[in-house]
This record gives sequence, structure tokens and C-alpha cells, in this order.
Amino acid sequence: MRTFAIGGRIIQQLIRDKRTLALMLLAPLLILTLVYFLFQTNADNIATVGGASIPESLVNRLEEADIKVVEYVNSKDIKERIIEDELDAFLVWDGSKLFVTYDATATTTVGAIKAKLRGIQQQGFMIEVKEVLGKTAEGGALQPGDIPTPFEVDETYVHGSEDTTYFDTISPFLIGFFVFFFVFLISGISLLRERTTGTLNRLLATPIKRYEIVLGYLLGYGIFAILQTLLVVTYSKYVLDIQIAGSIWYVFLTNCLIAFVALSLGLLLSTFADSELQMVQFIPVVVVPQIFFAGLLPVDALKEWLQAIAKVMPLYYGGDALKAVMIRGQGMEAIQLDLLILAGIAIVLCVVNVTALKKYRKI
Repeated sequence: MRTFAIGGRIIQQLIRDKRTLALMLLAPLLILTLVYFLFQTNADNIATVGGASIPESLVNRLEEADIKVVEYVNSKDIKERIIEDELDAFLVWDGSKLFVTYDATATTTVGAIKAKLRGIQQQGFMIEVKEVLGKTAEGGALQPGDIPTPFEVDETYVHGSEDTTYFDTISPFLIGFFVFFFVFLISGISLLRERTTGTLNRLLATPIKRYEIVLGYLLGYGIFAILQTLLVVTYSKYVLDIQIAGSIWYVFLTNCLIAFVALSLGLLLSTFADSELQMVQFIPVVVVPQIFFAGLLPVDALKEWLQAIAKVMPLYYGGDALKAVMIRGQGMEAIQLDLLILAGIAIVLCVVNVTALKKYRKI
């Protein structure tokens, strides 16, 4: 009977705690719905390639395989075109040889392009063989130049090499996410403890201004957030040997801004939580969606309303900046807009934090 009494008490507590009950029951439905729409998005093409001087027959065969071909007048600035036009590969035909430049980060589509090109290569070879056999069957003389050979394919890579793995392409997003997640969790729970133990109330009972409290917490926790960021990035680079094509200092800077956004968000949400359980329950609603929009999925291929959601997620900009530096080797010019947006989000959250503390100031 005592077991039933304990169980009944727990049930009553959960029923009284409407927020916890709602998060427990509705958060999984929210995440499941989001994942459903994310993975229901079907792109019309499995890959997009650029091309210069490509035979029409080759273009038609590629498009039959759902590979979109964007034709260019010349083959200048291939690397820049791959970045700016988000191409998976660039093809150049010189009359007898096909030069292919792959984006090594497009690991899921490069294989499909390679397989199709091999198929076209063999198909063209078989057609030539049939033509030669038909000629000899009609009694024609076979000349040395009539012996068919498959056209040659020369393959090169940008943003990596043939050995680039899928993990190499998602490592920037994982680094940013882990920095965001742990800073958010630790800062939120720490401030919650400050409040539940009465420390925050005692501070608010003094003449100290609310913005000074927020800045003080940001300074205190921010130092450890920066140390954590330095540790994560250094470990990823020098122990795990994760590819960083650009400056490691830009990686540090981007992750520090991600950490400060997470810190500000954690402090803000902790003011709306009454217990550590409620703080943890914010994770599926606030943190988990970030990983889907940080770059693990191609945002441009999503539905328009999902793209709109992605662009309010801090990790959307953090992931974009980290990808530009770590994979493409780009510099400040390519990431400055992302960094400014991250800084702007952190400032807005700080202002909201100051306002949110009003509810705890009794005098």
C-alpha cells in the first residue's frame, strides 16, 4: 500500500505542475512533427553540377538520372562557382576527355555523380563497339583508329580530397552544437540554483542594477565558456585531427560567440523554470531543433516555412560560419555577417534577460 501511496503522490505532483506535464507530453510530439517535415522534403534533383562545353548527349543522360546541369560559357573560377552556386561538381569537356571537379564535402552526392558518369562512360563505349561490329559485318576494313576506347575522366577535388568522409563534413556543426548545448545547460541550471537557494533574491534586494547582475553572470560564466570553447576546438584539431582549412582563430571566435548566445539563452530560460527538471525539459524544445538547422540537413532544399524557422536559429549562422572556415578555408569576409548576427542575438537576449529579472525584484 505504501508503494501505491508514493506513486499516487508523484502523479498528483505532476498533475499540479502543468508546465512539466505539458513539456513531457507535448515536446516529443513537437520534435517528431519537426523531424517528419524535415525528412519529408524531397528535392527534385539528387545533385547539381556545373558544366562548360558539355555535349548535349551527356547533359541529357545526366538529367535523366535526376542530376541537374547548370551550363556555363567557360570554365573559369571553378572553385568560386562551386561555392557561390552551391554545385556538387563541375564538368569540363575538351573534346576527348572529361575533367570533373568534385566538392569533397558533398559526400552523399559525389558517389551518385561518379556512378552515373561511369555508366555513361561504359554506355558510350558499348555504342561505339556496336558501330565497329556493324561496320566489320558489312565487310568494311577495320582501321587502327576505329578501335573504340572509353573516354577518359580526370577527377580532382576542392574543399577536401577523395578521402574526405561524411564526419569531416559535419564536424563543424557538431563542434558548434556541443559548445552550445553544454554552455546552455550548465549556465541555465547554475542560475536556477542561485535563484532557488535565495542568492539571486538577496542580490536583487540590494541597490545593484539588474543589468549589472546580468553582465556579472555573463562575465563569470563567460570565462569558463571561453575555456570550454578553447578546449573543444583544440582537442578537435590536434587530437581528433579534424580538418580546419581556414584560420583556427576564426573557429575560436565563432564558437565563442555561439557560447555567449547559449549562455544568454540559458540564463533567460532559467528565469522561467521552477526546478532543474523544468530546465532540462527546455532541451527538446529549444536545443534539439538547433541541430537540424545547423547544417546537418541542406536548408535550401527544405520547404519555405522550414527555411524561415531555420533563420531564427542561432546555430544556423554559427554552422554556416564554421563550414566556411573549416571546410572551405574562407576568411573574415565570408563569415562577418554570420558573426554580426550571432552578436546581435546575444545582445538581444541580454536585454531580455534584464527585463525578465523584474519579476524577481521585490523592492
